[in-house]
Amino acid sequence: MSNSAHAEPWPACFPRSFRRNYPRVLRGGGAWLYDERGSKYLDLAGSAGVSFIGHGDRAVAQNIADQLGRLEFAHTSMFTTSAAEELACDLLAFAGAPYRGGSVYFTSGGSEAVETALKLARQYQMEIGHGERFEVISRRQSYHGATLGAMAVSGNQRRRAQYLPMMREFRQINTPYCYRCPYRCADCAGAYAAELEQALEQTSGRAAAFICEPISGATLGAAVPPREYIRHIRRICDAHGILWIADEVMTGCGRTGRNFAAEHWQAAADIIVAGKGLGGGYAPLGAVIATRRVVEAIADGSGSFVHGLTYNAHPVAVAAGSAVLRRIKQAGLVGAADCARPGSVANAFSAALESLGECRSVGDVRGLGLLRGIEFVSHRDTKAPAKAGMAARVADAAQRKGVLVYPMQGCIDGSRGEHLLLAPPAVISNDQILWGTEQLRHAILDIEQQE
Repeated sequence: MSNSAHAEPWPACFPRSFRRNYPRVLRGGGAWLYDERGSKYLDLAGSAGVSFIGHGDRAVAQNIADQLGRLEFAHTSMFTTSAAEELACDLLAFAGAPYRGGSVYFTSGGSEAVETALKLARQYQMEIGHGERFEVISRRQSYHGATLGAMAVSGNQRRRAQYLPMMREFRQINTPYCYRCPYRCADCAGAYAAELEQALEQTSGRAAAFICEPISGATLGAAVPPREYIRHIRRICDAHGILWIADEVMTGCGRTGRNFAAEHWQAAADIIVAGKGLGGGYAPLGAVIATRRVVEAIADGSGSFVHGLTYNAHPVAVAAGSAVLRRIKQAGLVGAADCARPGSVANAFSAALESLGECRSVGDVRGLGLLRGIEFVSHRDTKAPAKAGMAARVADAAQRKGVLVYPMQGCIDGSRGEHLLLAPPAVISNDQILWGTEQLRHAILDIEQQE
């Protein structure tokens, strides 16, 4: 009990912000969430890109309950489980031929998965006789997680600033950003890739890996790289003997209309980091998918990955993941997220977002599939950034109209720049898309009138 004479003015459960009053959500169904006041919200944010199969799927819930009834937990230092082995096999098949013969390390989420991938890349280099390789090249305006290791390779300045003294940092290069391309799109794929080549040369052979999001997530708002960029990255990593880690926490498991986003460019990373859509919000779950070459180095070397997490491959979490992946495949949700496929909800979403062009503050609408970004400006011709807080004000106005979006700041340089991320569930209907986009358009217009 508190010694204070007055009741604390804050909730017992630590909130994201003490300056906001959050409605208490009660239940979900499909693309909707419902709060205790009777209000409902169309989840155009996919709950921060997590919900791909939608809310309230009974088959997934039943699979979780069945697993919980059989076994709730067993530590991976003593046992494996059929639930973990089943999902690992299914996930390797889902990732495709480049991962045949590989292995999967399950975690409790994306940040843990990135930490795991960084350690795996370092140990791989040691196992093959390159103990001098430890640096990880990453990109500015990126995000890889909230743990210190993942944050050290991230480029989200707002989230990193106060923790910088606690981090070990390495070189960072620019993230392709076509709307504000510093190379004015003159062979920008080659120019951006050349930055990686230069950074690697500066390491003098100490680089172990390069980590990037194939399509940027929330920090840069679904910025799609120029067509040849990913292939250049693959070639450069091979030439320098480093591993390419693809952070597909947000883009993976069908979100962009491919099983994993790198497939848009017929490229395969040495290590894929997955999360969010893998568990679909039904359980905390992340995964590191490693090729046979990476796994073989450890299996035939020391024989042990020097890393461990208490809840690695938690039986209930992986059972949830199996049910989610089964739902994705059976319902054809990867195809539903393919914006190039006529009749898909992603195609309808692309068309509906064109109406936002009527809003004078909308400078750019970008992305692929069901991962979209909207960047706000104060002047379209000059691309001058919108006033600080614009995205948050639009998000609040949209929520009052019953639509959820994900506001972010700092897309231009880490400080300036306002944008929204949209990532609706693949089970959303065309009617819901039209209604939700219309409400978002009205929310933007409302805020414009107040500027």
